Amino acid sequence: MFDKIKKALWGELSSEDQKRFALLSLTFLFIIGTYWLMRPLKDGIFFKVVGGEWQPLAKILSVCVLVPLVFFYSKLVDLVEKQKLFYIICSFFSIFFIGVSFALQHPSIGLANTVTSPDRLLGWFVYLGIESFGTLMVALFWSFVISSSETDSAKKGYPLIIAGAQIGSLLGPTIATQAESLGMSTLTFIVAGGIAIVPFLVKYFITVFPSAAEKKSEKSTKSTGMIEGLKLLLSRKYLLGILGVATLYEVIGTILDYQMKMIANQEYADAAGVTKFLGFFGQATNGLALVFALVGTSFLIRRYGLTFCLVAFPVAVGLVVGNVLIFPSLWVLFIAMVAIKGLSYALNNPCKEIMYIPTSKDAKFKAKGWIDMFGGRTAKATGSGINFMFTSLSALLFYGSILSLGIVVVWGFIALYLGRENKKLVEAGTIVS
Repeated sequence: MFDKIKKALWGELSSEDQKRFALLSLTFLFIIGTYWLMRPLKDGIFFKVVGGEWQPLAKILSVCVLVPLVFFYSKLVDLVEKQKLFYIICSFFSIFFIGVSFALQHPSIGLANTVTSPDRLLGWFVYLGIESFGTLMVALFWSFVISSSETDSAKKGYPLIIAGAQIGSLLGPTIATQAESLGMSTLTFIVAGGIAIVPFLVKYFITVFPSAAEKKSEKSTKSTGMIEGLKLLLSRKYLLGILGVATLYEVIGTILDYQMKMIANQEYADAAGVTKFLGFFGQATNGLALVFALVGTSFLIRRYGLTFCLVAFPVAVGLVVGNVLIFPSLWVLFIAMVAIKGLSYALNNPCKEIMYIPTSKDAKFKAKGWIDMFGGRTAKATGSGINFMFTSLSALLFYGSILSLGIVVVWGFIALYLGRENKKLVEAGTIVS
């Protein structure tokens, strides 16, 4: 009976693929688990050190930080094997968060100082560092996965990776809900430890599946340049379609997310309180995504196809935004954000990543780097710019929802085009390069 249920929900995977995707799932569990522990920390620290009214500016600045970061990442892709990117990047961020852990204990620059000010650099460093980690590591992981995947196995195995990620994204916020008892410095040290585990998991994966490793002899003898990913992105309609599907919902999510967090900041007096609330939000979001990933993602992709799933997400987001427009309140916003984030992680993200399979290595690593890093942050900066335009939450709730519904319409047409184009590429065996 269980085998029949498993086959219906996730399809048939060989024993080798089961092990492959299980190891990838465990690796992504640590990446996403630590990131979802960072997210409540990021806002809890920033709101109580710098001030919540500066958060939209922080999101805009994150785009400026990511421009040189994307160039540096693209250069690393040319210089080192793909698995070594994990070793370098994870080492940097692990050391960074160890430093943050000690800084939070400092009597003047740390949390003991309860006076908020935009001059307190620690809050900015923490915010921008966490934003950069989330963007860079998730993009790197999926580039690593899709570079060694086939479309058929991906449809069955990717939802298992997502399920593992959602377990991690439940554990992270659950730890964050203990902020008042553990302390913010301890939580940040746990983040550093979680990041440090990732390179060892990647090394073990390469040992078990040596074909997934990139050898020096396999690397191009001619560097394609740091700007190659951007050139590819701007010259290929298919990649521009992925850009739209990957980023447009971020504009909508940023608008709703800011409204919810500003209200939460008014309700809680200290950073630990805000962190605890956002930890609960993370539990709800990722709980929904986990259930959907386990019982819905693979089934929907295989039963109805990628085009249906790509279009279903903007339709669902449109319904949620319409509900916020009609019933604007804190708990409606909470439910709206849970629905948008949960469906994004469990439905839109695996479909989006499958879109990269019929593309070249430069598209998988460099163009994808621009899309996931610069594109995603630009979308969030756009949402933050909209937040800046309105001086009251009531005005933002109304006009922000109207703008969001307009974005949904454009997004839906792009998703439809992308799904149909992917089907043509796979059937013809064509690679976008």
